[in-house]
Amino acid sequence: MITSLARSTIGFRMVALALAATLAAAGAVAATPAPAVAADGSENEGADCQVPGLPDAGSLPTVSRLPDPFTKLNGTRITTKSDWRCRREEIKRLAEKFVYGEKPAKPSSVTGTVSRTGITVNVSHNGRTASFSAGVDLPSGTGPFPAVVVLGGFGADTAAIKAAGAAVITYDPLAVGREGTPRNNKQGAFYTIYGANSSTGILAAWAWGVSRIIDVLEQSGGSILRSDATGVTGCSRYGKGAFVVGAFDQRIALTMPIESGSGGVAAFRAIQGESGAQPLSSAYSEQPWLGDAFSSFTGSPARLPVDTHSVVGMIAPRGLFIMDNPHIDWLAARSASVAALGGAEIYKALGAGGNITYWSAVQDGTHCASRSEWRTPLQQNIQKFLLNTGSYTGSMRIAANKSGNLAEWRDWQTPTLGDGGGDTTPPTAPTGLAASGTTSTGTSLSWTAATDDTGVTGYDVLRATGASGGTFAQVGTSATTSYADTGLTPATTYRYQVRARDAAGNTSPVSGTVQVTTQPGSGGGGCTAVPTVQTQWSTGYVVQPLTITNTGTSAMNGWTVTFALPAGHQLAGSWNGTTTVSGQTVTIRNVAHNGALAPGASIGSVGFQVNRPSGDTALPSGYTCA
Repeated sequence: MITSLARSTIGFRMVALALAATLAAAGAVAATPAPAVAADGSENEGADCQVPGLPDAGSLPTVSRLPDPFTKLNGTRITTKSDWRCRREEIKRLAEKFVYGEKPAKPSSVTGTVSRTGITVNVSHNGRTASFSAGVDLPSGTGPFPAVVVLGGFGADTAAIKAAGAAVITYDPLAVGREGTPRNNKQGAFYTIYGANSSTGILAAWAWGVSRIIDVLEQSGGSILRSDATGVTGCSRYGKGAFVVGAFDQRIALTMPIESGSGGVAAFRAIQGESGAQPLSSAYSEQPWLGDAFSSFTGSPARLPVDTHSVVGMIAPRGLFIMDNPHIDWLAARSASVAALGGAEIYKALGAGGNITYWSAVQDGTHCASRSEWRTPLQQNIQKFLLNTGSYTGSMRIAANKSGNLAEWRDWQTPTLGDGGGDTTPPTAPTGLAASGTTSTGTSLSWTAATDDTGVTGYDVLRATGASGGTFAQVGTSATTSYADTGLTPATTYRYQVRARDAAGNTSPVSGTVQVTTQPGSGGGGCTAVPTVQTQWSTGYVVQPLTITNTGTSAMNGWTVTFALPAGHQLAGSWNGTTTVSGQTVTIRNVAHNGALAPGASIGSVGFQVNRPSGDTALPSGYTCA
């Protein structure tokens, strides 16, 4: 896409007014306000949907206009808003097979750390391991903070993001999917796990990496960054990546691609007819951004069973703010406006027309510049979708010279979707949630069945780490009234909830909460805890790191540190550990991601802060580790 230039000269409640098909110069077509929609608690809410067999590439017909996003693979059209969950899953599978390559589900093991300056991610799957990291830049305030993942480190207005109250996570996608590699020898953390000859393109690999960062945020307890309020942005090639990140992880609350061009938001079918736009053959060959299977469509995009307007719809009804540059033909802004207008029809059908914004009416033509026109809507989107404040309503502000006409690109009409197709009643909440048989690494849950007017089809099991705080995230499903959770960390407290789901996709309120603490692990023969005073002042101090080392000869599966606070000292906070206080005795236990220590291994991410009487210079003592 634009990278060749960049290296040289530039280097649910509404049936709304239809968006105008052709827009006046820099005109704004406002959408009906819609409430902010919370990101889903799972990476892919439709994973349980039954999807018919996908067509083969050789049997695909030529369809010159944008495919109808509301028509299912079996030829019928969806009629209710709840139908979109499984229709979205069909679109996802088609996009993976023919455009991006498969984005695998969560690997068997994801661990890591979150600090005020960085995030580490460690992945293990099928005997292979890989690691990568990201930086953290916090705004002013006490937190915990929502965060925006910035791909690639340029083009995003990070000052405006922080001023709006969100942290910035600086993510290097090239550590996960490296550019400049041949398709049969792809490199980076993703391909270390799934193989260098994987047919998955690096955009999907980058998206996989952001999903693993969110996994780590969910495990961290939420004391620094909120895992339920994550956005993503990036410009140029990283704008392509941000678009795919938001489409393929429903935990992303706000997606903000910038100048993403061919291979990004721009409608594949429209690019061929847009003068000066980067051809699909160029976007495919420049870097392995798109999946290998896309090679057969670079000259015949009308054979694709999906287009990017439907990928826009995969983000609906969550927040989407598309920023584009009409001054550089290579960026295919007209084709992007076609995709945005088509995708906006999906938002409208879901009653969320105010949750999408497309903005190409800008004066500055410099590639990946921070533009004054975008600053206010950027902050308003962050406030609405990440902070749950404000009432921003999205709109289409399309530059006159790059204005697409949706009427030329569709032969379908937007349906009026009902609220449930005759079943708008969710199941009752499960009751009697209990835990039994808790070991050092697992526990068994049981509950009393929920009831529903059309029948309960299954249950979602949610888990949070710690006795308080943290975010509940879905860890499994069950078709019965029991569930065995395994792979837990010894000597760690967990909380569980359960919700029921019916055939229409309605979900119940969550059950009551049950709390368990796993048994201590079979230690490794001993450990030590060595404190380092990072900073101190007249009324307090910070110990960071509290270095915990396995001094034994076998692996540890959990650790517990105790120490005594001087009289008058009070614990003010801690991180990367589950902390309890009894009198002046403090006990810190490992959390899910840092309990395992090989012989001789250490961790240095645990820390705490203490308030003390002014002028008192005493420090904690009596550190023990077991």
